[in-house]
Amino acid sequence: MIKVGDSIPAVNLTAITGDEQQTATADTLFAGKKVVLFAVPGAFTPTCSNAHLPGFVVQADAFAEKGVDMIACLSVNDAFVMKAWAQAQNAEQLTMLADGGAAFSEALGLTMPTGDFGGVRSQRFAMIIDNGTVTSLQVEAPKSFEVSSAEAMLKLL
Repeated sequence: MIKVGDSIPAVNLTAITGDEQQTATADTLFAGKKVVLFAVPGAFTPTCSNAHLPGFVVQADAFAEKGVDMIACLSVNDAFVMKAWAQAQNAEQLTMLADGGAAFSEALGLTMPTGDFGGVRSQRFAMIIDNGTVTSLQVEAPKSFEVSSAEAMLKLL
């Protein structure tokens, strides 16, 4: 599993911000930026849609005030789903990261099997990345939502 001090792996992701979409390696996307990345098991799922993503949408300005250049939401979903979820949640200020085949989540060592729910998914976690290096990593215990919330991450900045 990735840990504090490690570099973000050079794995392709599709990044959606507003109406713009690009595919690039994660290390390139995060280069020269202070990033708060949070990951959810699935777009449009209850905790993810009712608490996790909305917290970051509401607190986007507070993150900017603390010097964060990008708030990124990662899920093992395709780019079409991530774009629709961003629109449904008014998350235009966030960068939605589609990890459709789970390659990035696997490279981080932060996947979990979910069987018929969706196959391999990302664990729920959040990290602070400074110029491609992980400076904080908060991984949730199974079925928990405490350490990766927007409020918890703001306290770490």
